Formats: sequence, structure tokens, C-alpha cells
Amino acid sequence: MSGQQSGQRLGQRSGHEAQRTIHVGGQWRAAASGATRDVLDPADAKPFAVVAEGGVPDTDAAVEAARQAFDHGAWPRTPVTERAALLRRVADLLVRDRERLGLLESRDAGKTLEEGRVDIDCVADAFRYFADLVVGEGGGRVVDAGSDDIHSVVVHEPLGVCAMITPWNYPLLQASWKIAPALAAGNTFVVKPSEITPLTTVALIDLLVEAGLPAGVANIVTGPGHSVGARLAEHPDVDLVSFTGGLTSGTKVAQAAAVTVKKVALELGGKNPNVVFADACATEEGFDTAVDQALNAAFIHSGQVCSAGSRLIVEESVRDRFVTELARRAERIRLGRGTEEGVECGPLVSAEQREKTEGYVASALAEGAVLRTGGARPDPSDVRPATGYFYEPTVLDQCHREMRVVREEVFGPVLTVETFRTEDEAVALANDTEYGLAGGVWTADAGRARRVAGRLRHGTVWINDFHPYLPQAEWGGFGKSGVGRELGPAGLAEYRETKHVYQNLAPKPVRWFAG
Repeated sequence: MSGQQSGQRLGQRSGHEAQRTIHVGGQWRAAASGATRDVLDPADAKPFAVVAEGGVPDTDAAVEAARQAFDHGAWPRTPVTERAALLRRVADLLVRDRERLGLLESRDAGKTLEEGRVDIDCVADAFRYFADLVVGEGGGRVVDAGSDDIHSVVVHEPLGVCAMITPWNYPLLQASWKIAPALAAGNTFVVKPSEITPLTTVALIDLLVEAGLPAGVANIVTGPGHSVGARLAEHPDVDLVSFTGGLTSGTKVAQAAAVTVKKVALELGGKNPNVVFADACATEEGFDTAVDQALNAAFIHSGQVCSAGSRLIVEESVRDRFVTELARRAERIRLGRGTEEGVECGPLVSAEQREKTEGYVASALAEGAVLRTGGARPDPSDVRPATGYFYEPTVLDQCHREMRVVREEVFGPVLTVETFRTEDEAVALANDTEYGLAGGVWTADAGRARRVAGRLRHGTVWINDFHPYLPQAEWGGFGKSGVGRELGPAGLAEYRETKHVYQNLAPKPVRWFAG
């Protein structure tokens, strides 16, 4: 199926073909049960697409196809240069279809169109990075065994069948962080996108097919986590399960995978501190930049970001001025459908997510937080469409560690404010979380920047910035933020087995036993 046909199928959603979003062994199909699910546009809460609602039989068929393709197909034994060439072709197709896919991501996830376009650029970058990485590797690591008669080498081989369970906030980006290294390493896979935002992952499978990927290597089952995701995690023919999502679901995945002792990679989110020292605000330019970046840290994609800087930890001497200006600017953020001109922030992804956010704000106020701005659904006359899952960017002042909103991941446009007086206190607050995904520190003191960054127990630390990532740098967290890493060389290593090959070039009897 061509990219154009895919766009028509996913965009217009007409007829029986619109329901064939399960791809198994090179063929698109409907769910074995015939069940379907409406995909809602969160900007107006109306259905705009239909996908197959797969279940356990569909999942078993997909795993079997991936198993056959790995055990008997050509892909795991395809030369690295050819695998890399295919990944680069996929990147080129993503660039070709950037506008279509960016629009689809915007409508599916509710983010602005520009955010959707940037996501597609980042997906293409990931495919190119892993293509370059595998081509640049040598033929293995030679181990000196202390004798010219011994040839000893450590090599890396594909792991096998990889199950991938991806989240709803960055559907295509998170899928690419798994799919690109898995393919580069020579694996086959089954991906289960979020049932809320499956469309761009379905489109990516089309691009893989168009690029020439052999049948059975890439499989997708659209369906719910309690059936499709659970079956993937426990399936005995799956060699690895890579999951990105919430802590509760990730724990269940790990428990299910443990029965068959399969490899597990988990990215489970964070509660990320953004620490602002007074010296970062000593000049007007510095103050303006720190406030602007605090807004970006908290409210990009309506705060539905695993690395969102949702905990502002600001030095007491600048706290009043900083929070006042932050609240003023947050109140002016323009909400609306992400495809409309001038919109800066889209809706939350679902009614459930908005209700969850409302619950956190209510609990914070009951526990003593001070509302500086937001804290409600916008007036219907202030946002279009009025029926969408919108929630005002919210700033909660005078927060403390005992509050649920400070401890738990909200995944909504809610920023909490805590204060400190000393560097040690700032570090203690920033590390006072069961998560450890990411954090930022703002200071004009280079020595302090290095000290604080070195003491923060988070997988990514930004100094005088927030949110950028590089495909060549590992991504993942400490503590309950997960297990393993994505991106970078370690992200490729997750999809490989390591083998030591020891060859005796001059074998002779050992004579250990006299017999």
C-alpha cells in the first residue's frame, strides 16, 4: 500500500477498508472478532477515524508471524549495510509525508500542528541515527586471551521477537525509539500503539512496507492494553517487551514478563524538577528566559509529557516576582484546536485525562495550595471548539512535598511551586521523588551548575535549558522512572544479545583425566 493510499485510508476512514488496521505477516486485516473502535479528536470530542479492536487471537497471530520471520526469514541475516539503507529510506519517506503525518498526529493526540511536524522530524532523525550507528560499528570486540592460538571475540546478535507497547502522548516518536533500533539490530516486532492514538503508528507500518521491509518483520495490533498488551507481555514466544507508559501498567508488564524471564525495558514517566536559582534572574534577559522556559517545561503539549518540568523549585528571594510573571503569561496562553492559526496549546487527550487533572488540582487546593491562575475548564466562549477536552494552564503556589500533586504524575497543564534558600535544600527538594527521569537547573554560576547537575538523581539533566534531547544520547530514568535506556548506543544494546565466541586455533588434548 502506498503512502498516499495510507493517508486516504487513515484520513477519510470510509468503508470496510478503514477498519483493517491490524498488520500480520505482511497483510492488513480486521480484528478476528470484527470489533472496531472510534478514534476521537480531543479538540471536539467527536470520532474522526475507526480502527480494528484487536484481541488475544490477533496478538497470537502477530507474534507467530514475527517468530517465523525471525527464525526462518532473511531479515536477521540481512547485511548491516542493507538494514541501514532501509532505515534511511524510511526516514526519507517520513520527510516526504511530513505534512500529512504531522496533521494526523495533531488531530489524534490534540497537540499543535507545529508540534506534530517537529515530532515527524524527530522520528526521521531517530531512523537515520540508528542506521549510522550500526554501519559505523566494527565486527565485534576482540578479547586478548593471552595466546596467539586463541581467537576470542565478543559479538552482538539480534534478540528475537520484540513486543512494543507505546503511549498516547507521543505516539509516533515513542514508537520510533523502539522500532528503529530493533530493526537496525535485525529483530522482528509486534507493536501495540495506545488505543487512544494509534493512527500514525499504523501509517508508519505502511512506510516500512513501502521501504521494502520483508513480510512478517513488522506487525501491529490495534487494541486495548488489558488484552493485547497483557498478552504480549506474557507471550512465551516474545523475547523482549519494551513498554512506555504509567507506573501501574509498567509494573503489571514486568510481572507478566517475569514468568517467561524475557528481557524488559520500561520507561515509566517522571515528576521532574525545574530548579531556578536567583542568579539566573539577575538580569532582565536572564529573568525573561527563565520564566519563558518554565512555561515551556510545564505546558508544552498541555503538560502531557513524561519529562514535563511540572515542579518549579525557585529560590525564595526571587519567588514572588518569578511566580507573578509566570502566572501572568500562563493566563495568556491561547487554547484551541491544534491545527488553527495562533493556537499555542491544545486539549488534553481524553475526558478521563481532564477529569484526572481536575482531581489533582482539587486535592492540592484542599491541602493548602494557592491558585495563581487556571484551575478550571475554559469558558466555552474563549475556546474553539467548545466541546473539546480543554483545561486552563494552572499554576499552584505554596506547594509542599506532602501534596499528591507534588508527588504524583499529573500529565496535565499543572505547575506546582516550591521554594528553597540554599543549594543543598534545592538539591534535596529536586531529588525528593520516587521518580528520576529528568530535571533542569538554572544558574549563572558555572561551578554551581556542575555541582547541582552532578548531585541530581535523574537520567537527563538540563543546565539553563529544558526539554531538548538528542538521538545519540541515552534517554531513561532512575528509580521508578523505569529500567533500561532508549536512544544512544545503550538504546541499540537493549535489542541485542551479547555472545562470546572463543576459538582454539591449535587444539590438543588437555589430559585432565588420566583414563
